[in-house]
Amino acid sequence: METISWKVKGMHCTNCALTVSKYLEQKGMQDVNVNFATDDLSFILPEGHAVNEVLTGIGQMGYQVILPDQPVSKTAFLNTLTFKFIFCAIFTAPLLLHMWVQWDWLQNPLVQLALSTPVYLLGLWHFGRSAWRSLVNKMANMDVLITLGATAAFGYSLTGTILYLGHDYMFYETAAAIITLVFLGNLLEERSVKQTTTAITALAKMQVTTARLIETHGDHEHIHEVDNQILKAGDRVLVNTGDKIPMDGTIYWGSGHINEAMITGESEPVAKREKDKAIGGTIMEDGSIKMFITATGKDTVLSYIIELVKQAQSHKPAMQKLADRISAIFVPLVLSIAIFTFLGWFIFGHVTAGESIMRSIAVLVIACPCAMGLATPAAVMVGLGRAARNGILIKGANTLEAFKDIKYVVLDKTGTLTTGKLKLSKYDFKGMTEQEFKSVIYSLEKYSSHPIARSLTTIWKGEAGVSLQQVREIKGKGMQANDKEGNEWQLGSFIMAQQATQDDSHNIYLLKNGQLAGWIDFTDELRPDAAAMVIQLKKRGIIPVLLSGDTERKCREIAALTGITEVFAGQTPEQKLQKIDALMKEAPVAMVGDGINDAPALARASIGISLSDATHVAMQSANVILLNNHLSSLPLALGLGRHTYMTIKQNLFWAFIYNIVAIPFAAFGVLSPISGAGVMALSDIVLAVNSIRLRYKKVI
Repeated sequence: METISWKVKGMHCTNCALTVSKYLEQKGMQDVNVNFATDDLSFILPEGHAVNEVLTGIGQMGYQVILPDQPVSKTAFLNTLTFKFIFCAIFTAPLLLHMWVQWDWLQNPLVQLALSTPVYLLGLWHFGRSAWRSLVNKMANMDVLITLGATAAFGYSLTGTILYLGHDYMFYETAAAIITLVFLGNLLEERSVKQTTTAITALAKMQVTTARLIETHGDHEHIHEVDNQILKAGDRVLVNTGDKIPMDGTIYWGSGHINEAMITGESEPVAKREKDKAIGGTIMEDGSIKMFITATGKDTVLSYIIELVKQAQSHKPAMQKLADRISAIFVPLVLSIAIFTFLGWFIFGHVTAGESIMRSIAVLVIACPCAMGLATPAAVMVGLGRAARNGILIKGANTLEAFKDIKYVVLDKTGTLTTGKLKLSKYDFKGMTEQEFKSVIYSLEKYSSHPIARSLTTIWKGEAGVSLQQVREIKGKGMQANDKEGNEWQLGSFIMAQQATQDDSHNIYLLKNGQLAGWIDFTDELRPDAAAMVIQLKKRGIIPVLLSGDTERKCREIAALTGITEVFAGQTPEQKLQKIDALMKEAPVAMVGDGINDAPALARASIGISLSDATHVAMQSANVILLNNHLSSLPLALGLGRHTYMTIKQNLFWAFIYNIVAIPFAAFGVLSPISGAGVMALSDIVLAVNSIRLRYKKVI
């Protein structure tokens, strides 16, 4: 099976996205996600299915597929909703004017026919084609209702004009106004929905810049500006004050302060020097550096973030799937109500055929399945965008929805509650020289990704290593290997050393053939925002839990500093899993960790949360990544999840209550087709504006 990612042009409302999605699902595609706001389409192509067949099918529905290697051309102005609305408004305005002024020439049926015909034909070209394609594919959309309503009004009026039946048959302004107001609604919806993607748009703009490429000729360096898109791994670039970092890289000369706010949400510039990594798209506040490019294009951190947020925005939470199922039967239901409205008024209501038609048309044009389709995506896009802007990378819309139910937040100790930047305190050894001790330690730890291992290899990097064989990492315990003399070396926590010593006060122990050969102590500082984060969690009724592989004594020390009362120490990865399972039987659990031994627990928890300097395995297992490494972002993530869910509920309530109230009003003649079209045009705007509020409202 192959994952396909395309752009789709021509979708003018959320109902279009739903139509494309249903078509692909009918064709057997899996994990289909269509995002109207960003024009993104992704799905899994099962084996035995031809991609060309899918391409052709989407094209026949009237949408244009943009393949990954194709440039995205700008839409011609004549094809934009802006032009179509302006064009229709010019002809519709005089038609509506005759309702207030008694100018004889405006009352002339032929003048009204001449003014309404261009509007009707453009509407037929835009909405009619979409309606026909949706009917052919057995997926009736909102355009069916608009086309039927406008056609009924125009056809009834045209019949009256041809047969000289008088002004009682003149409803040209209704046909034109319906089309014009729906164009206006679609235009406002398009602009409002695009506002929900501003965070991603800003991130995408950061990808394009110029770079000062360094080329060496003999002993001289030549620097010239190039487009950053042509850079490749291994190139050298110069970055001065005010420049944008062109691509991901490693600094080999110079120093400075880099503003990483757009990526991490961290407002203070970060000091960088030689051997530090720089992220493409961030800005050099002051200083000058030279750096090697290490990643370009889709391999950069920024591209990874953008892709994950786009994927998250396109996934549908459970509430939206319910709305989609209702939308699927919505159009046939409204058509039935419109028919019964006409028959009821004409047969039993004793009103004219024209009046009966107008009331059935009002039912058609006031109904709005788009509102149900827009309710969740608009809120999710704003919520995920705000999270990304604050350095919180959330991998799926379902994760946002799950945040509202979290009752336990389980935290690892080393590298999570503490900084993981360990300082060597003291060490001791026996049966070997100090150099041998350091060499064995370095040779074992260079194969580990644990924060302690990273600290040790940095401190003793200059030590000559020893030749080791069969090196392996035992999760939750430590490292194990053999040397060429046949000695077995073990390096790890007290769990690994408890058969050789009863002293559990040290950080790591070195064993040679099962006997204690040395130990090392570190000092690890508490993250400055850890205690405040715990306080905020408790205020919201969430129980913080410390779950660590470290000793009981050290875990209790950290728990006392942060205010955590539930502590589980000396836990292996298997025991961590068991503890997560036990807690999840009581309530949903969020797990925060950073080590390879945390990966299983992160994957098992309701929500797995990782820090950005965590191991790659932990980041892949997590649903949420805190890019700024600040635990203070955790309450914000929880708050955003809760308020996004509240916004979705508000949107869905409006979408359903609007249709439940508006359709009967139209059916009973309270609303005319023109006022119905106007109200329908505003319904989507209410949802978009309510969603945009999430960008600014207080969530914690």
